[in-house]
Amino acid sequence: MMIRFCFLLLLLLLPLVAAEDPYRFFTWNISYGDIYPLGFKQQGILINGQFPGPEIYSVTNDNLIINVFNNLPEPFLLSWNGVQQRRNSYQDGVYGTTCPIPPGKNFTYTLQVKDQIGSYFYFPSLGFQKAAGAFGAIKVLSRPKIPVPFPDPADDFSLLVGDWYSLPQQRLRAVLDGGHRLPFPQALLINGRANVTSFTVEQGKTYRLRISNVGLQNTLNFRIQGHNLKLVEVEGTHTEQTTYSSLDVHVGQSYSVLITADQTPKDYYIVVSTRFTSKVLTSTATLHYSNSQQPVSGPIPAGPTTQIDWSIQQARSIRTNLTASGPRPNPQGSYHYGLVNVSRTIILESSAAQVQGKQRYAVNSVSFIPADTPLKLADYFKIDGVFKVGSIPDRPSGKPMYLDTSVIGADFRAFVEIVFQNHENIVQSWHLDGYSFWVVGMDGGVWTPASRNEYNLRDAVSRCTTQVYPKSWTAIYIALDNVGMWNVRSEFWARQYLGQQFYLRVYSPVESSRDEYPIPKNALLCGRAVGRTPRL
Repeated sequence: MMIRFCFLLLLLLLPLVAAEDPYRFFTWNISYGDIYPLGFKQQGILINGQFPGPEIYSVTNDNLIINVFNNLPEPFLLSWNGVQQRRNSYQDGVYGTTCPIPPGKNFTYTLQVKDQIGSYFYFPSLGFQKAAGAFGAIKVLSRPKIPVPFPDPADDFSLLVGDWYSLPQQRLRAVLDGGHRLPFPQALLINGRANVTSFTVEQGKTYRLRISNVGLQNTLNFRIQGHNLKLVEVEGTHTEQTTYSSLDVHVGQSYSVLITADQTPKDYYIVVSTRFTSKVLTSTATLHYSNSQQPVSGPIPAGPTTQIDWSIQQARSIRTNLTASGPRPNPQGSYHYGLVNVSRTIILESSAAQVQGKQRYAVNSVSFIPADTPLKLADYFKIDGVFKVGSIPDRPSGKPMYLDTSVIGADFRAFVEIVFQNHENIVQSWHLDGYSFWVVGMDGGVWTPASRNEYNLRDAVSRCTTQVYPKSWTAIYIALDNVGMWNVRSEFWARQYLGQQFYLRVYSPVESSRDEYPIPKNALLCGRAVGRTPRL
């Protein structure tokens, strides 16, 4: 009888054991090394000797254990652009939440791509190291039992595109520290090279391209000679499958498109070029048909001839596919965000000005300065004087620009409307760590409450990075269901570095592990957190 009972108990426990999500282990060595993106030697930041870094391939709910050894002569941090750290901002990899990895030391990131799919990337978030490399693609595939709204492609390629400088990142940082603006970049790269990358396809087959703008400041237009792009996914959201001849990809954004090799067998240009710039930079790669006997030929296809109007119409046309499953079996559109009452409206206005004789950038007149201790650690250990909740107002104040460690407080489970107001003549790009949000509206001029009449409250795309056009506004809705300290920043990296960012503290007074994971056992402690003992 006892044997039979034990056998039955084992049968009951087996599903629990088997239910644990898979683990994927990575060991990364960070070092300086020689790279040749423009055909001459530069100093780049390598991961395991690679530039760009290794691709992270994963499946929904996988646990990613990434042990990072810092062999640089300076501190280092990696952040995960778009990969939401559920209840775990300690793993976010920005200085407001995490101590940098000291030279000669290591830190193990423990991430879970919980209930996520999609295309993302990682990058170094400290200082201006992003200008030296150490970025790479992240693919999160659907679990096998969850249907995807298109047939399996013949292959799945990642394309990391972005602007690039011939100056080393230390020189670029010195320019900014000296109170000056960055010069115009020298080139555009596709997967770390200018004009030399090739992708091989077979005639008649369909391929997925995941395009991420990992650059520092420029919107890029992406196109392929003689081929259409069918958009299928944006930063974790399956989209309506709209076909475009080219696609604007703003800084920090990621898109998935399908292309079919249905043209005459030859080689074709893959093109990226800068948008909204007086001088246009262009770089090319090659789409190589496996049975091609003819190299690329003819003029490089030109990008859109119209500027803002074309781009804003394209952005508005990107909608969520409400009939597709997301990372779970239920349809993506089952969350009716348009029927939820907004509990708070935050209006964020960017500005540029000289402060103490140096160029600075701000949000609602506050130009962010880093504290001596990561804000999340100060919050956890209750260290006074590091930051103050409410140090940045909810609305533009009209005050002259000033410096502060800016933090907005927000309640757990609040449903918030944020309006990005752009009075400048440039396209801006904004990112929110830890969340995806619905881009419900965008238009020219100044936002007013009447602008809500234009909102898309049915099938707006959910993503983590959005653009704001010149002299325009963009509105987003966010369900604040992720407790933590989260970075809201300009994706123009010089602006972020010079103060155009702040932290959103999503707080629950319960302090339960159901709402937020405890501080990691391997957490690095720095600043005023050194020597502190985590609570049991």
